[in-house]
Amino acid sequence: MHLDVDQSIMSRQAEIVAALKTLAPGESVIDAEIGRRPYESDGFTAYANLPLAVVLPSTVGELQAVLKYCYENGVKVVPRGAGTSLSGGALPLQDAVLISMMKFNRVKSIDFDNRVAVVEPGVTNAAISRAVDHAGFYYAPDPSSQIACSIGGNVAENSGGVHCLKYGLTTNNVLGVEMALMTGEIVRLGGAFLDAEGFDLLGLVVGSEGMLGVVTEVTVRLLRKPECARALLIAFDSSEAGGACVADVIAAGIIPGGMEMMDNPAIQAAEDFVNVGYPRDAAAMLIVEIDGPPVEVDHLTGLVEQIALRHGATQCRISQSEAERLAFWAGRKAAFPAVGRLSPDYLCMDGTIPRRELPKVLAGIAELSKKHGLRVANVFHAGDGNLHPLILYDANQPGELQAAEDFGADILRLCVKVGGVLTGEHGVGVEKRDLMPEMFDAVDLDQQIRVKCAFDEKQLLNPGKVFPQLHRCAEMGFMHVSGGALPFPDLPRF
Repeated sequence: MHLDVDQSIMSRQAEIVAALKTLAPGESVIDAEIGRRPYESDGFTAYANLPLAVVLPSTVGELQAVLKYCYENGVKVVPRGAGTSLSGGALPLQDAVLISMMKFNRVKSIDFDNRVAVVEPGVTNAAISRAVDHAGFYYAPDPSSQIACSIGGNVAENSGGVHCLKYGLTTNNVLGVEMALMTGEIVRLGGAFLDAEGFDLLGLVVGSEGMLGVVTEVTVRLLRKPECARALLIAFDSSEAGGACVADVIAAGIIPGGMEMMDNPAIQAAEDFVNVGYPRDAAAMLIVEIDGPPVEVDHLTGLVEQIALRHGATQCRISQSEAERLAFWAGRKAAFPAVGRLSPDYLCMDGTIPRRELPKVLAGIAELSKKHGLRVANVFHAGDGNLHPLILYDANQPGELQAAEDFGADILRLCVKVGGVLTGEHGVGVEKRDLMPEMFDAVDLDQQIRVKCAFDEKQLLNPGKVFPQLHRCAEMGFMHVSGGALPFPDLPRF
């Protein structure tokens, strides 16, 4: 991976840090090496860089001042939430200021009548549900890192979770955002209502990986807790049988609240970690959750059980209590850290495929494992075809990191080949950046770059991510007048 370093910016580090300390006073600017070290990577730990400086603004005004200074002085900026990104989306750059938004950690308002909450970007995903639990509400997207990941990061990556099949990704549960442009101006998109007129700029910003602006506030949709929820734990003697069962459940018109799959290495690791009674002898295991009115849950649970048995399920347990249902999910939620016990390092991939291709792709991953000589544990959102193969390697062994990256690239190429996409929820970041041409041609990529230019004409926000080769905005035909005409003049600005 190559990321260009602007040596002229590096030579001005002391000057830039001094200026930042006047804009974000107190202990908001970290410039000592030991202080910057914890920010050198995100959850994609294969790569690390020390940022030029770290800024933790406390107010929107401080953030605006920092962004404006960086814009006027040509300094790159990398926004960061909790740093749980698995694609290197928050990877620092040596010649860039890293802005952490984790001091923005307040739930600003809750409106149960209209079923919305307004939160700052540093609020953790799980904290939103905790804040509204007493009234019988929750926030639906639930990535496995939900106890740590921030809602601002969820917006950047369009995060999902085990219940995204029925309730959608972040984009389906965010109604509005306030964000700072690279110039320091504040714009609002959407709000506490269903739809906004004009271009769907909110849909554009959700999943934009911190390349268009820095989110300062998020309006989220709240849902009522289901009356009843029941989970099935289903074991199979092959991953192909499990994949075929998934396809048939959806084909029957059943939309589970969640439908997750794990193969044997992942089952073993999770059971060692949480000890909830997973079937250790199973080649694959499904967790299928049905929620809704009790009568509907009873009926659909029975249908899913019948479909599973038709596909040769060797075990089918139905949760008999809320505690047992949560226990079924405990291992799946802990699968990523659990697999960390199997190997010193692993890469967590994130390809998405049509459900009908699950058996074929799982068989293909097994063949690729032999080709590259590395083990793989499969954990994924089976219901929507979002795969998370965990490629096990040891970075201390020469050549293993490269082999793991080659293995991962081949998995993603396979996903695209069968009609899938490079990412479902982790984003492109640096991990999949150079694979973008596998999915998009030059015209597609140029059009995407034009969108970035409309928001960030100097290309200072999170550069080096997503696009394998970033052209200058002038080359893309981006027009602006002297003084910096901003895109979308009708947007509310503050």
